[in-house]
Amino acid sequence: MTIPEKYMSRCIELAKLAAGQVAPNPMVGAVLVYEDKIIGEGYHKKYGEPHAEVNCINSVADENKALIEKSSLYVSLEPCSHYGKTPPCVDLIIKNNIKKVVIGCKDIYKEVAGKGLAKLQNAGTGVVLGVLENECKELNKRFFTFHQKIRPYIILKWAQSANGKTGSLDRKRILISNEYSNRIVHQWRSEEAAILVGTNTALKDNPALTTRLWEGNNPVRIVIDTENKLPSNLEIFNRDAQTIIFNFHKNSIENNIRHIKLETSDFVEQLLNSLFENNIQSVLIEGGTKTLQSFIDSGLWDEARIIINQELIIENGLASPGLTNATLKKQERYFSDLISYYRKK
Repeated sequence: MTIPEKYMSRCIELAKLAAGQVAPNPMVGAVLVYEDKIIGEGYHKKYGEPHAEVNCINSVADENKALIEKSSLYVSLEPCSHYGKTPPCVDLIIKNNIKKVVIGCKDIYKEVAGKGLAKLQNAGTGVVLGVLENECKELNKRFFTFHQKIRPYIILKWAQSANGKTGSLDRKRILISNEYSNRIVHQWRSEEAAILVGTNTALKDNPALTTRLWEGNNPVRIVIDTENKLPSNLEIFNRDAQTIIFNFHKNSIENNIRHIKLETSDFVEQLLNSLFENNIQSVLIEGGTKTLQSFIDSGLWDEARIIINQELIIENGLASPGLTNATLKKQERYFSDLISYYRKK
């Protein structure tokens, strides 16, 4: 690993600390380096709060303030050049007379998209672009997908038995994944903007779809209930998180529940367009099988995370979704459970 890669790797480590906290903004980390020593570091901690570059420069100790203009700033994403919730970070960099900025990857948001680079270069700042570029893009895969594909980043998730069943035919609830995997699933929930299930999952399993087993924000709960038949006493209708119901009949807000009308039965793309318009950057789809399969068949997904209980056999069970056009990226084992992570080819 080269010296620039070492410091960019630290930027990525810092940025990940804000997983689930900054959307729809990207996760960004920054470090300030003087003669191969970090004198300041920071990351964008929460949406609406100061960006990574601000926190990095502000973290420099008083005795090192004079070294800021002699240092190199490493940042995982192109510094912003526009006024949003906060002032432009490029202005702060220029104000502090920092002579060199090393950037992981270019921003694609239309308000930035090269403008930050240009402003730095026009001010005489030396700019290096593309250090650990792929890793920096992977860090913000949700952000890039949202702006490039004009839809949320989609993660499919389900648990199945060793013989490929997701439940019993009589719909009796069976706990498939173990307590360790369950905590990981709640961590996944905390990292995404929204979580989605179909009518049958909401009705039969009565999930709360919150992060109660992991510290973090609750995602927006999304339910596909085309006929509005779910009873109001279900856990998804409590006030622990915002809930959106996609249906075929009405647009309304009732008892803090938002209903959005779908116009056609082939609704996956329409649903994603609506979520994009509502600035929802990522969705974890937890079931059921029919809902998951509809996203697989449409080709509108990005990742799949499958938990397999290798010690459980379900006789006469419901078949798991048929994942196609997928590449296995990694696997993790937690006692009886094997978690396989796939990416869409």
